[in-house]
Amino acid sequence: MSRGTVNRRLPLVWLALHRRRRMLLALLIGMVVFEALIVVITSTVPPTDLFGAGRTPPSAFRAFSGSNGDVSIASYPGLLGAGLTHPFWIALQLTAIGALGAAAVAADAESGTIELLMTRPVSRRRLLAERTAALLAASVLLNAAATVTIAVGVALSPDLRDAVPVGGVFAAGLLGCAFAFCLAGPVLAVSAVSRRRAHVIGATVAFGAVGFALNFVALAWSPAAPLRYLSPFHYYTPGDALAHGTVPWTSLAVLAAVGVAGLAAAFRLLERRDLAS
Repeated sequence: MSRGTVNRRLPLVWLALHRRRRMLLALLIGMVVFEALIVVITSTVPPTDLFGAGRTPPSAFRAFSGSNGDVSIASYPGLLGAGLTHPFWIALQLTAIGALGAAAVAADAESGTIELLMTRPVSRRRLLAERTAALLAASVLLNAAATVTIAVGVALSPDLRDAVPVGGVFAAGLLGCAFAFCLAGPVLAVSAVSRRRAHVIGATVAFGAVGFALNFVALAWSPAAPLRYLSPFHYYTPGDALAHGTVPWTSLAVLAAVGVAGLAAAFRLLERRDLAS
């Protein structure tokens, strides 16, 4: 199948990606450079030396290594996991989700072009479906870039190869895609009812920041422990995946379920929305 044929069949997907190609390229380069830096630091400096010999990092630090279990940030899987839960990693993911989520519906509603799109004719379901596909494609590309960079780093370092199974790297990457989808679903629901891009961007940042804060507080303060179940970061545990080499299927299912629920709500809300108001 030729590229031209695909473009004709999915014009809104390619248009959304083409319009943001420079932003996506910058995000991909940033992701590769950042994860390469994390790999270099992890393979060069023993993890225990970063926190002082014999010292055990506080349990709250598990939030930074992407672990709910026994994986310490002062370990090879913990440090690599920190590269997949670092605020910079989160910011790159949220930038893609926020930009493409806002473009799904809210941006056209704000600019007044949504009515024109509907008269081409393009159904509401097709509009949202193709722009959702563009958002998910961008998120998969970002997570693939991070996964491949870490996999290459692990393959080139004997110490990392001994501590991190290659299957764990790809398990963490799959979990990253599920995490992005978990946030994308609710963001698209906001876009489906909003007339302002700023509202969608704000919701994206709020979902990410509040979710991380809830998980951190729950790990740091035992009375708040039940709050961890409300955070996507409780289920997004790349440190555990890197250490054990397996996909935490229960966590992945929860993340996917939230994304599906948000996406279903987005379609429902857009169908019922009065586009003229």
